[in-house]
Parts: sequence; structure tokens; C-alpha cells
Amino acid sequence: MESESIVYGCIRDWPSTDPEQARVRRAINRRELRALPSGDAWPFIGRDMFSFCPQLGEGLYQTQVIHFGASYRAIEYEWSLWVEQFEALLKRLYWGSAVVHLETELSGSHTFRWESEQGFHSPQDSGGLLVRCAWEREGALHS
Repeated sequence: MESESIVYGCIRDWPSTDPEQARVRRAINRRELRALPSGDAWPFIGRDMFSFCPQLGEGLYQTQVIHFGASYRAIEYEWSLWVEQFEALLKRLYWGSAVVHLETELSGSHTFRWESEQGFHSPQDSGGLLVRCAWEREGALHS
């Protein structure tokens, strides 16, 4: 059996004092996530791996949190392709920060963080995806 990799994390929007602006941002994020491929059509990033609270209330106070997770067959060998697709999605969303956890059987756990230079990212930003990626590696404990 090949090794399994687990990928999970969240994308956070930023709180807004303007309820209409926040509603529009959530609607655009929801539309972009629903436009992702589903079923067998997604090699790395797909609609079925994402979830979020759709309306204000329990689970959605001021900041939209989009959470995601999936298991893969040894994704670390194609990690640059996964990150490329994830960053392409981030370019289409409203967000303030994103974190991705990668747990692998062979090379331990890694945490990747994206934070925009301005504190938020809008799909209308004409510049490239200006982010800082911090890489953390935790070694596996062996007894």
C-alpha cells in the first residue's frame, strides 16, 4: 500500500463593518468554490473538499472561515502542483490569511501560511499574489 498524505486547513476572510460588503465577499467566495471541479474531475483541489457556514449565525459571526481537507496518495511528490492550484484559487477569493497543514507518513508534518502584504486579498487586485509563505516542519516521533 502506498503512503497516505492528509491535507487540511482554512482560508479566513477579514471582518467588515459594512454588512453588505461582507455579504458580497461571501457570495463571491461561495461562487468560486462551487465552480471547482467535483467527483473524479479534480486531481488536487476540488469542490467536495471545502466547507463553510453560509449565513450569519452560529459558525459565522464576522469572519468567513472556509475549511477544507482531503487525503491523497503521497501528494508530497506533487506538492508544487497542489500549491499552484491552491494559489490559483486564492487569487479568485477574498481572504486575509490561509493555512495548510500537510501530514505525510514519510516526511512528517508541514505547515504553510499565506498572508497578504495588505492584510487582505481581493480578486480585483491586479498585482500578483503577494504572500509570505512560512514553512514549518515537525519530525515524526519514532519509538
